[in-house]
Amino acid sequence: MNKTIEQNIQELREKLAHHNHLYYVESNPQLSDYDYDMMMKELQVLENQHPDFFDPNSPTQRVGSDINKEFEQVQHKYDMLSLSNTYNEGELRDFDQRVKKLISEDPIYVCELKFDGTAIGITYENGVFKQAVTRGDGAFGDDVSNNVRTIKSIPLKLKGNDFPEEFEIRGEIFMSKKVFADLNEQRVSAGEAAYINPRNTASGSLKLQNSAEVSKRRLDCYLYYMLGENLPEDSHTENLKNAKKWGFKISEHGKIAKNIDEVLEYIKYWEKQREQLPYDIDGIVIKVDSLSKQKQLGFTAKSPRWAISYKFLAERVATKLLSIDYQVGRTGAITPVANLKPVFIAGTTVKRATLHNADQIELLDVRIDDTVFVEKGGEIIPKVVGVDKDARAESSQKVVYITQCPECGSKLIREEDEAKHYCPNEYACPPQIKGKIEHFISRKAMNIDGIGAETIDLLFEKNMLSDISDLYELKKDQLMPLERMGEKSADNIIKGVQESKSVPFYKLLYALGIRYVGATVAKKLAVSVGNIDALANAKVEELIEIDEIGERIAETVVEYFNLERNRVLIEKLKQHGLSFINEESEEGKTDILKGLSIVISGVFEKYSRDELKEMISKNGGKNTSSISKKTDYVLAGDKMGPSKLEKANKLGLKIITEDDFLQMIGL
Repeated sequence: MNKTIEQNIQELREKLAHHNHLYYVESNPQLSDYDYDMMMKELQVLENQHPDFFDPNSPTQRVGSDINKEFEQVQHKYDMLSLSNTYNEGELRDFDQRVKKLISEDPIYVCELKFDGTAIGITYENGVFKQAVTRGDGAFGDDVSNNVRTIKSIPLKLKGNDFPEEFEIRGEIFMSKKVFADLNEQRVSAGEAAYINPRNTASGSLKLQNSAEVSKRRLDCYLYYMLGENLPEDSHTENLKNAKKWGFKISEHGKIAKNIDEVLEYIKYWEKQREQLPYDIDGIVIKVDSLSKQKQLGFTAKSPRWAISYKFLAERVATKLLSIDYQVGRTGAITPVANLKPVFIAGTTVKRATLHNADQIELLDVRIDDTVFVEKGGEIIPKVVGVDKDARAESSQKVVYITQCPECGSKLIREEDEAKHYCPNEYACPPQIKGKIEHFISRKAMNIDGIGAETIDLLFEKNMLSDISDLYELKKDQLMPLERMGEKSADNIIKGVQESKSVPFYKLLYALGIRYVGATVAKKLAVSVGNIDALANAKVEELIEIDEIGERIAETVVEYFNLERNRVLIEKLKQHGLSFINEESEEGKTDILKGLSIVISGVFEKYSRDELKEMISKNGGKNTSSISKKTDYVLAGDKMGPSKLEKANKLGLKIITEDDFLQMIGL
């Protein structure tokens, strides 16, 4: 009897999932709403009568729950980086040239619409929905699985059986123009304020604590990128074709482009046609189609080198410039900020906008009381982009850029190749001190919970923080008497500080805030040198031999450790128990390749380029990016760059295969 009921439940689930896909993904309904509802009701009755057959991925669970629950923070398996943006053809052609140079051949691109919503990463195991996580800060995001389950265009179980055992698929959750209009009509009729735009409404809906309410918002989702160890194809486009076959909603507007001119044709078409779409887009995404080429191109600290976003020109409005403030960043960089007569732009009220630097003020000839034109850069950060000089008063005066730090009074400096002015008073200027501490505790660095900018301000004012090492001197009984500080808050701070002592060396190195040493550079340095003492004693010539470490980075690292106060700071942190040794690189380390310089080029069968680089480092060798007389070996894979091959042969260098290399290190 139970088996018959279980089979009946399973059949109903499969039928409902099939018709759900036809309706929400293929826009091809083959069942009346009434018949669909009756089938759903039958399934609900059976599931209520037989709770032992409960399945969280049943179609009945898409209605959500009214149980409130805080979102859990989850670390992304693959960092969810943002794309670099451009607004003009010249920068797109520059991107194309960079790609060609790095892979030594003409790439095939894929062009896709840039949906104006909120990014999501969804993991599937054995064809079943497992977890959905927001972008967050790129490294960690919110687990919004319960809310995403309510989105009917996202499959809870995949069709077929040829999908990878585990993979992640990323996409954009959005609200269609029609749903947005209907929602606002309902709100206005009920005497409530209308929502501002579909993007903000979709993003806000996804963060609602009540998934039953999320279900009512009728969110939608296009999926556009797969990640995993065993994807079916090397082509991004072919993988999306597979994803569509498995039940994912994939945009029909993606297009292969054989060169940058075809990319530009696609952009020009959609600049004119985008208003005809039933949803908002704010640009075009261009990706290298080959996944192996994507891997070869790699990433910067902030974005992939194999993709770029072309943004359509942002909305521009005019308003009055009331005054200019000058902000001091943690590196001492001065940023002029325009105080504006409040103006509504791209969904928000803007009161302040960046003026970037002295050159930009000079270029625009912007003056106090001018009517200025404001845009949102990338439709996020407001910036002043022009001046209505016809509306300018005759009595207006040119802006005289400040010469002294607005916070500490130090005379500003400007290096020859820098756009910004800097306050050189690095260790006594309050915003720089506090900025360094804020950077140190940030999630990508030491990830110390319980402390925010306001707490740092308070502790700084009370003379309890003067540099990052003071964090490890804090005591609970010191913290509790402070304003807005209870026992629980004090406990959280002490706990967060103590837990940070287990953060790996590369994150600690990034947390120190050495100029030009971002998260990616810090990891390369940590893996290559192994410990802080070796880094502190390294010379510029040694550092530039490390892959992707240029002269400017090398010089700033050497300058940092040449300062006695920085060496003293490191010693203090050591005494507090922080680890300055790259445990990962020490484990299994050998001297087999000691003194050898190896260049990697091409695509490999057994290991990725990054894995091979790590093997070189772990075995005492140096991985360098360019071929020279100092190169000992060229590790060549399939499709090695022709220019590198030619140069290696010209210099008479020894070219080895992946198997040769593995034999060298005993694998």
